[in-house]
Amino acid sequence: MSHLPTSIMIAVAAGLFAAPLLAAKPSFPVIQGYGGIQPTAGAAERPDRHRRYRVVFNVTKEAAAPGTVNPSLDKMARFINLLGADGVKAARGDLIAIVHGPATPLVMDNAAYRAKFGVDNPNLELIALLRQSGAQIHVCSQALAGNKIARENVVSGVQVDVSALTTLANLQLQGFALIPD
Repeated sequence: MSHLPTSIMIAVAAGLFAAPLLAAKPSFPVIQGYGGIQPTAGAAERPDRHRRYRVVFNVTKEAAAPGTVNPSLDKMARFINLLGADGVKAARGDLIAIVHGPATPLVMDNAAYRAKFGVDNPNLELIALLRQSGAQIHVCSQALAGNKIARENVVSGVQVDVSALTTLANLQLQGFALIPD
């Protein structure tokens, strides 16, 4: 490779020429429009159709901007899509997101979210799709209080728990795997 110009050697080392080959359109086998995945033939570690997936997602990060979907909810959609691509469907209630900290406003109904941020809540469609797939969304009541969000402003279908700390401990003691933020 030493006979190639330095800029080409750098591009090859960085994988820039291979990028177009890897940039296939994402697939959305279960949650349409969210959590896109790339088909990966021959991957060694894949979802197991004989395993029960009981997973809690710790959701604390806020989105990059108020008008964008929360990245941790999108990660949950990606997990569901990865399972679905291999024919695995988690049982209803076996996938749970516990929302707290700076992410808490994502559970606000549209009117309250719009009043606070000046834009519609971009997470509502994804919350609905996650719930339709059997996942549950929980929110920490301590975080609601800390973020000055009234319980009546929490979108319908989101469960209010006493604390994320308690939910995380309880679910892990019940055998749920933790997916950190």
